[in-house]
Amino acid sequence: MKKEKMGRQVMIYDTTLRDGTQGEGISFSAAEKVILAHKMDQFGIDYIEGGWPGSNPRDMEFFAMVRDESFRHAKITAFGSTRRANVPVSEDPQLQTLLEADTPVVTIFGKTWLLHVTDVIRTTAEENLKMIEESVAYLKSHDKEVIYDAEHFFDGYKDNPEYALQTLRAAHTGGASYLVLCDTNGGSQVKEIDRIVSEVTAALPDAKIGMHCHNDCGLGVAVSIAGIEAGAAMVQGTMNGYGERIGNANLTSIIPNLAVKLGYKLSCGCNMTGLKSFSNKVDDVANKIPSKKEPFVGKSAFAHKGGVHANAAKKVARSYEHITPETVGNTQRILLSDMSGGSSIAMKAKKMGIDIPEKSPEMKSFLKKIKELENEGHEFENADASFFVLLHKEFLGHEDIFELVSYRIISEVVRDTDRNISEAVVKLRVKGEEVVKASIAESVGPVGALDHAARIAFGEKFPALKAVRLVDYKVRILHRGEGTDSITQVLVKSTDGDETWWTSGADPNIIHASWEALRDAYRYKLLRSRGA
Repeated sequence: MKKEKMGRQVMIYDTTLRDGTQGEGISFSAAEKVILAHKMDQFGIDYIEGGWPGSNPRDMEFFAMVRDESFRHAKITAFGSTRRANVPVSEDPQLQTLLEADTPVVTIFGKTWLLHVTDVIRTTAEENLKMIEESVAYLKSHDKEVIYDAEHFFDGYKDNPEYALQTLRAAHTGGASYLVLCDTNGGSQVKEIDRIVSEVTAALPDAKIGMHCHNDCGLGVAVSIAGIEAGAAMVQGTMNGYGERIGNANLTSIIPNLAVKLGYKLSCGCNMTGLKSFSNKVDDVANKIPSKKEPFVGKSAFAHKGGVHANAAKKVARSYEHITPETVGNTQRILLSDMSGGSSIAMKAKKMGIDIPEKSPEMKSFLKKIKELENEGHEFENADASFFVLLHKEFLGHEDIFELVSYRIISEVVRDTDRNISEAVVKLRVKGEEVVKASIAESVGPVGALDHAARIAFGEKFPALKAVRLVDYKVRILHRGEGTDSITQVLVKSTDGDETWWTSGADPNIIHASWEALRDAYRYKLLRSRGA
């Protein structure tokens, strides 16, 4: 019979700093590991696996640094293996290194699958059991809490369940506080995990069982939760699913599923509103762009694009949202596209501080305008500032206070220095003035030159634009024509030092598409500076 879940405590064991760094493109310095360890502690993680002492200088440096750090809740853990075959525990150098790490907890892994015992480490089944029990007991004798990771447990259990259980009993007899069942290859299915964990908890009723799963079948979160539902009391994983191959089971999904959906008691359960920011911090330190598609914490997790969905979400949010976004520190987003309806427009506008009735007389023509512009290649889903400008023009009667008269761009290569230089001449007319303002500027690229020349032409008339600068520029070719006749879509990210915003443009001519995006960036800043 499965253990009662309501109110049952589940321990969260984070291995981002060790197993997570085995993922492609993931690396942390020792100092960065210390920073993240404190973030994990603040969030309420129970165990933080810092690395494998002796495997590399960086992990040794981390354990040396972390000795002088204090943690409110989390226990720092060092990771390693059982003793080698036929080597006394007191003489095994790897176990000595684990002790020298001076952590309150040590996690060691051992072999479960007889295939590994006989063909990989090439010892006997009996010797392997001694290696497990003696290693755990030796570390316990040095006042360490010991967690035992049963490597390849599910493969070993399916091959020989009796021997797999013997390895767990050896660790339990040695004094391990948790026996962690590892789906090392990430190949197990949910029903298999449910059945096997249920059998293990029945066979070892006095032992605390843990789960350590990988995501090779895309089931890392599902099988981890299945193990908890079947009686396990600890789950191991990584933030944002970092890890070898496809990655480890993702704690940013496991934690809210257990705490919010299933009612388990977690030490971090009271900090759910900080989950998204915690996830983003880990990505930031890892120099990774957060995935929009992550459940719970992704930017798209509570984004509504279709008009029918947005309309329903406006009336009853839970009709299209499985939880309140703020529960995990996220927010609802309304995306604008050619699928949008009046409800989407009204909701998006309201978030921008503009109240527009969805049944207003202008709504029909505005929807038509949006669809036409997107059909021409313009982007509003990721260019909120362009949408903001369009709202003011169509609903609030905003008129531009400047207009483009002409621009000319010349690009050349200076032979002596082999440098590319672009020169732009821009002529603008300011509303209410007869004089055309002309300016010239140089930059390393044509868009930069165009931007600089335009802002020079604005001169003292629009001082708010002096602080604006372009910080990102993206180009996408929309294959509606042939080759160079295709539409070019441009997204520009601008900032004034306090706020950042995206604008878009689209045209067969990449320079003119860039001008449209820049023009919206100026329009947006001018509207905001007057308190619009």
